Amino acid sequence: MNEGRTDVDYFHGYSVVGLVAVVGVLFVTVAFAAGRLLRPVVPTREKMLTYECGVDPVGEGWAHTQVRYYVYSFLYVIFAVDAIYLFPWATIFAAPGFGGTTLVEMFVFIGFLAVGLLYAWKKGVLEWT
Repeated sequence: MNEGRTDVDYFHGYSVVGLVAVVGVLFVTVAFAAGRLLRPVVPTREKMLTYECGVDPVGEGWAHTQVRYYVYSFLYVIFAVDAIYLFPWATIFAAPGFGGTTLVEMFVFIGFLAVGLLYAWKKGVLEWT
């Protein structure tokens, strides 16, 4: 007898999620439509030029960029991800019965990061010249 009631509750939860999704899509659609209808449209030659960071477009679009910037950003991402994994590890490490296992797992994880950092150092990536 209770089975019919649980089915109604089950589908009611999904209907609420569906309603919120529909309202979200409508909100975005109305916002974009209002922006398109209310904005002034006065195209000029200067407005149609390519513009980036205040530099006038002169010459070709290709420019040489130092690869070091990307390498430093990748190293930052690696160590940011490392920090993200250290917090949950520290909370599990405090739980009884997980000490030795999690300690070994974290040393393996930090070992992989150390090998990557050592490789970058040996290749001379960390030297700014």
